[in-house]
Amino acid sequence: MAAERLVVIGGDAAGMSAASQARRLRGPEELEITAFERGHFTSFSACGIPYWVGGEVGERDDLVARTPGEHRERSIDLRMRTEVTEIDVAGQRVHARDLESGAAGWTPYDKLVIATGARPVRPALPGIDAPGVHGVQTLDDGQALIDTLRTASGRRAVIVGAGYIGVEMAEALLHRGYEVTVLTRGAQPMSTLDPDMGKLVHDAMDGMGITTVTGAEVTAIRTDERGRAHAVATDTAEYPADVVVLGIGVEPQTGLAADAGLPLGEYGGLLTDLSMRVRGHRNIWAGGDCVEVLDLVSGRNRHIALGTHANKHGQIIGANAGGGYGTFPGVVGTAVSKVCDLEIARTGLREKDADAAGLRYVTATIESTNSAGYYPGAALMTVKMLAELRTGRLLGTQIVGREGAAKRVDIAAVALTAGMTVEQMVSLDLGYAPPFSPVWDPVLVAARKAVTAVRRAGARD
Repeated sequence: MAAERLVVIGGDAAGMSAASQARRLRGPEELEITAFERGHFTSFSACGIPYWVGGEVGERDDLVARTPGEHRERSIDLRMRTEVTEIDVAGQRVHARDLESGAAGWTPYDKLVIATGARPVRPALPGIDAPGVHGVQTLDDGQALIDTLRTASGRRAVIVGAGYIGVEMAEALLHRGYEVTVLTRGAQPMSTLDPDMGKLVHDAMDGMGITTVTGAEVTAIRTDERGRAHAVATDTAEYPADVVVLGIGVEPQTGLAADAGLPLGEYGGLLTDLSMRVRGHRNIWAGGDCVEVLDLVSGRNRHIALGTHANKHGQIIGANAGGGYGTFPGVVGTAVSKVCDLEIARTGLREKDADAAGLRYVTATIESTNSAGYYPGAALMTVKMLAELRTGRLLGTQIVGREGAAKRVDIAAVALTAGMTVEQMVSLDLGYAPPFSPVWDPVLVAARKAVTAVRRAGARD
């Protein structure tokens, strides 16, 4: 009996996790695995790129979890610098082209995994493709940026966008001695937070020497006589730049899937069932940054590009494609970041998310410290909570503070996944010692205040 043929499009977290898991379950005599990757690297940490650019991570290879050679040692036919250009769903085959030699041809499959990832948003602006303008999504992108930084004639950097990548790249370039300006069209940086919490990030960035300009609509990248970027223009001003970094966000890279007639959602991501199988196609799976996932709090689909999800998707897909079984139930939207010593975290819904979902809610915001107030080095932390009106169900939590702030969001993430109320959270048995928290952990203080807000709102309702 001939071996089944599994084809994987994409050689990073989701794709190679799927391939590796499938190989663990079935040997090469039962399952042939062919994977295509158009870049130079596999299984790398895109999340670590800002820290490599900033110098905290010494070498590019430190971000590679598994090399192409290591994958091939596991009997995975991994074809690097090879781009899949077409998926023929009816014929169960993919067309691929070697980017070095130009050779092209069809590869048949019995089972297909689509893990094409996401691409940086690159608005159609004059000068957006000029030398000196960088998106940061792959190791190739990171290397190109570092090469520009090594040869730049000046030390002025402009970051377009103030989301996770934007603030992390601001820190990286600050570490490299650049004068950093961050431009965002939002009311505050970090639109993943409510504006009142984003203002805390704004104030802290100002204190670090990062110039943050809000309400700035970028209209063009100005170029010099050599065609290189030298300034970023907005609707009201112009900001000199020796390097420009795009931190506007990413969008699902699903052009192949769309051309093949596969189902896409509101955000352009592939739609899958709980087993990560593409809806309506029993032998095609998809995972990572190219899919939309179920938000367990709002009940809606979202596009969230995170390595944590991609690796989990890959494990589930590999189990199912390899003859086992697994499901991915959804997410609560947990993410953490930092800019210098400021830690930023969120999970669940923001106010505008709850409004869009038709939920009525109360909010509670508290200030506390990351350790007992009398313990040396205690630093302020702000926690904001959203709770559903009447039921008191936790809807979301945001945290901004110094050391020890960000990972506290995991308490709220577990509570959200379990569907806990803020009243139930107050009784959580969390660890305590003066170096780690006050007697009442800041998350529990916020929960107590949210309980009071729910009760007061109920009395008025």
